[in-house]
Amino acid sequence: MPAYRFTGRSEGKPVDGVINAPSTEAVVEQLFNRNIEPLLVEEIVSSSGEIELDFLVEWPNDDDKILFARQMFTLTKSGVSLVRSFQGLVESTHNKRLKQAMVRIIEDLQSGKELSTALAEHPRIFDRLFVRIVRMGEETGRMDESFKQLFQYMEVDKNTRRQIKSAMRYPTFVVLAIVIAMIVVNYFVIPKFTSMFSKLGSDLPVMTQILMSTSVFVKLYIGHILTALTLSITGFVQYIKTSGGRLWWDKIRLKLPIVGSIINRATLARYARAFSMGSRAGLPMIQILVAVEEAVDNAFMAQRILGMREGIERGESLTQAAYNSGLFTPLVLQMISVGEETGGMDEMMNEVAEFYEREVEYEVKGLSSAIEPILLTVIGGMVLVLALGIFMPMWDMGSAAMNKAKH
Repeated sequence: MPAYRFTGRSEGKPVDGVINAPSTEAVVEQLFNRNIEPLLVEEIVSSSGEIELDFLVEWPNDDDKILFARQMFTLTKSGVSLVRSFQGLVESTHNKRLKQAMVRIIEDLQSGKELSTALAEHPRIFDRLFVRIVRMGEETGRMDESFKQLFQYMEVDKNTRRQIKSAMRYPTFVVLAIVIAMIVVNYFVIPKFTSMFSKLGSDLPVMTQILMSTSVFVKLYIGHILTALTLSITGFVQYIKTSGGRLWWDKIRLKLPIVGSIINRATLARYARAFSMGSRAGLPMIQILVAVEEAVDNAFMAQRILGMREGIERGESLTQAAYNSGLFTPLVLQMISVGEETGGMDEMMNEVAEFYEREVEYEVKGLSSAIEPILLTVIGGMVLVLALGIFMPMWDMGSAAMNKAKH
C-alpha cells in the first residue's frame, strides 16, 4: 500500500506525518476523521510499494508540453470542464511527471483553486509565461484562446531552438574532427617516418623537426593531454552553470564568428514572439518583460531586458528603452515605435519575430557555404604542413639515392 506525506492544521496548530492508504482521497478522509484539515498530501511510495527514484523519472519535453496545450485548446474550445479535461488527459499522457502533475492539478481544481494557481505549483513543467497566459485566459473568459496562443508559441519556439542547435552543431563537429585528426597524425602517422628520417644522416628541415618533436610530445604525454582536456571541458561545463559563468558564455555565444549572428537573431525572435503573445493576452508591459526574460533563455539578453524594464519603470517609453538596450537594429526599433504609437504592439512584435525567424532560416541554410571555405583552408594548411614536414625529407632521400646511383 502506498504511503503519503501530509501537512495540515488541527485546532489552529500545524501537524504533519505519514499515512498508508490506497489513494489520496482515502488519506484526506482519514485526516478529516482525525479532525485534521489537510493542506498538502503527496505520495512518497509508488503503488507497487517501491520507493521512487525521483532523479530517474524523465521530465516532460517540448513535444509533451505542446501536445498538452493543443489538447487543452481542443477540450476547452469544445466546452469540456477543466476537471473533466484533465481527467481525460491523465489517461492518455505517457510522461510520468506530467501525469503526476495533472493528478495534483485535478485535486487543486476540485478544492476550489484556479487553474493558473494550480499550474504555478509545478514551475519546472509550466514556466512563468505559461502560467501568466493561462491566468489572462481566466480573467478574460477565453481559456481556449490562451491555450491556442501557447501551443502555437511553443511550436515556433521549438523550431527556433532547433535552428540554434543546428547552427552550432556543424562548426562543433568540424573543430572536433580537426582536433582528432591532429592527434591521430601525431600519434600514429608521424612516428612511422621518424625511424626512417633518423637514417638520413643530414639535417632535417625545420618543419620536419617541429612535426617530430610534436609527435614525440603527444606520444609521451597523451594521457596527460586527454586528462587535461577532460578536466578543462568538465570545468567549463560546471562554470557556465553558475550565474556569472552563464552570463559570460551567453555573451560570448552572441559574438562567435559566423554562428553568433544566427544565435543572436534566433534569441531575438524568441523575445519578440513571447512579447507578442503577452501583449495579445493583455498583460501589463512590466509583466511582459518579466516573462520574456525567462523566455529568451540567454542570461546576457535577460540582463539587457531587465535594463529595459527598469527604464520603463523610470518613465521611459518602450522604444527608448529598446534603443538603450542595444539589442535591436534600426529597422526593428522603427517597428516597435510604430506599434507603440498605434497600439498594435502585438502585431508589430509578431512581425519582428517573423522577420528574425526568416533571417535565421536563411542564414542556417547558408551556414555550410560560409564554413566550407574556412574548413578547406584549415585542411589545406594541415596538408601543406604534412607535405613540407614529411615529403620534403623523402624527396631529399630520393635525390640522394639517385645521385649515389649515378656515381
